[in-house]
Amino acid sequence: MSNDQRSSLTMADGLSVGLPVCIGYIPAAMAFGSLAKVEGFSLTDGFLFSSVVFAGASQFMALHLLRLGVGFGQIVLATFLLNFRHFFMSASLSTRLHKDSGRWLPLVAFGVTDETFSVAATRREDLTVPFLLALEGLAYSAWVAGTVLGYLVASKLPQSVQASMQVALYAMFISILAPEARASWKVVALAAGAGIINALLTSLGLMASGWTLIVAVIVSAALGTLVFEDTREDVRA
Repeated sequence: MSNDQRSSLTMADGLSVGLPVCIGYIPAAMAFGSLAKVEGFSLTDGFLFSSVVFAGASQFMALHLLRLGVGFGQIVLATFLLNFRHFFMSASLSTRLHKDSGRWLPLVAFGVTDETFSVAATRREDLTVPFLLALEGLAYSAWVAGTVLGYLVASKLPQSVQASMQVALYAMFISILAPEARASWKVVALAAGAGIINALLTSLGLMASGWTLIVAVIVSAALGTLVFEDTREDVRA
C-alpha cells in the first residue's frame, strides 16, 4: 500500500466503520438509561451521566455505588481504576496521528472506548483526526441518544418490569468478563480473587463498601502481577 493511500482515511471512513459500533451501543445505552430510571435518577441525571462520563461499564458501576450510598470520592477513584486502561489506549492512538494534531488530542482521547479503540487500532492506514472524530462522535451520539431513549421507554413500563431490569447491571459485567475469560483462565482467577477479597472485607466491616471494592481491585491486580509475572514469556514461547 502506498503512502498516499495510507494517509487517505477520511471522515466518511470513520462514519462507515463507526456504524456497527453505533448499532451495538444503542441497546446497551438503553439498558443504562432504563436502569437510571429504575434507580430513581432524573432524565437530566441520566443524560449528563452519558454525555459527560461516556464510559459504559463505569456508569453501570457508579449507579450501583450511588444506590449503596458510597461517597463521591470513592466513586471517582473506582471509576479511575476501571478506566485506567484508556490512558494506554489514547497514548497508543496518539502515536499514529500527525504531529500537528496535538490540539485535537484531548477531544480524541475523550472519545476513546474499548470498541472505538479496537476499530481504530486495527486499521493499517495512518490515522487522521477527522477519521477518529467521526468514528468516536458516532459512537458518542449513539450512547447518549440510547440513554435518553432507554429512560423514556422505561418510564412507560410497569413497575414490576422496571424492577426486573436491575439485573442489567450484572448482565453488563458478565458480558464484559465472558470474552476475556474464554481467552484466559487467569482473568477468571483475578475476577474471582477480587470478588472473594471484596466479600471478606465487607463481612469484616472494617471499611465502607466503596473502599472494599477499591481495595479488592488493587490487591487482586497486585497479586496477579506477582503470581502471573511470567505471562508474557509464556505467550512468546
